[in-house]
Order: sequence, then structure tokens, then C-alpha cells
Amino acid sequence: MIKLYGVPMSRALRSLWALEEIGVEYENVAVNFLDEAKKPQYLAINPNGRIPALVDGDLILFESMAINLYLAKKYDGGLQPKALEDEARAVQWSFWGMTEIEPHLLKMLLNRVLLPEDQRDASEADAGAEALQAPLRVLDAALADRPYLLGDSFTIADLNVASVLSWAILVGLDLSGFVRVKAWFDSCLGRPAVARARGSSS
Repeated sequence: MIKLYGVPMSRALRSLWALEEIGVEYENVAVNFLDEAKKPQYLAINPNGRIPALVDGDLILFESMAINLYLAKKYDGGLQPKALEDEARAVQWSFWGMTEIEPHLLKMLLNRVLLPEDQRDASEADAGAEALQAPLRVLDAALADRPYLLGDSFTIADLNVASVLSWAILVGLDLSGFVRVKAWFDSCLGRPAVARARGSSS
């Protein structure tokens, strides 16, 4: 059986969501990123000491986007693009989410939620919000003539980008100025698989 190491309140949610969309049987092994991920037994699976990690038979994978792209291609569940060109675009959008969206959201998350209040820097959080305006415009334009990133159907491209952007809720990022992004985002996070993933053992 597939094992996914991590807890829903982390980047592991992305892969839990993918597993729930696909509908394949799996076990969620609760590993907390604060301390358990640094223990020797977990470091033998992911020497980086981060979550998530996936074990599928003899395969061990870390990095949430690599895990999700693998799951979509191997098990599909409707997530895998059919054309090579769309598969390439799914990879493109996955990398884009990690490089253009996540760093700025992480800056906001640290300074609005995670750090002790006396260590938070409001100007850093605001700078993160400002830096997100350009990539959000790119995303909004990409959705101008289609409901999802690759066309009419929800795919791993949407899951990967929406799962990164889901931190926007925690940090109070206002998406109202990006009407198409907001509609797409609400549609993605409204999928039943998201609720099931969030309810995974923790």
C-alpha cells in the first residue's frame, strides 16, 4: 500500500489531496515537521528532514510537486493531462507555483501567523502581498478563456497551483481584485477531495 508521510497542516496536504482525487488506497503516516521529521527513522526515508514523503513499493519520493506529478501519471484518476503538450504545461504550472507564489506566501505566513508576535515584521508580510500581485495577474490572464489552467477539466496543474495558493486563506490575502483567480480557486478548494484530505489522520 502507498504510504504518505506528513500531516494535513503542512505541504503534505497537496499530496493527500492528490491521493484523495485519484481514489487509490493509501496510508497517511503522521509525521510532524517540527520534530518527528528530524528523527533517524524518518531521515532514512527523506534525508532532508521535511514532509511529505511518499513510499510506493520500492519507490521513495520527496518534494510535494514530484510526488503529485508521479501520482497523476501513474494512477491518473482524471488528473493526468492526455496530451504531451498539456503534460508539459502541468509541469510548468507546478514549478511556477513553487517559484512565483510560494515564497511570497511563506513570507506572509511567517510574519502573520507562524512567528511569535514579537518577532513578526508587518512590512515583510506586506511586501509579500505586494510581490504576489504580478503572479496573480499572470494566473488571472491564464484563466481568461478557460475555467481551468489546461482547459475545461480540473487536472494536476490546477491541484498543484491551488494547493500552494491555499495558504492565502491563512494569511488573509485578498483575491477579490482577481475575479477569475477567485472563481477558479473557490472551485478547486470546494472539491470533496480537499475536505477528505484535510480530515486525514494527523
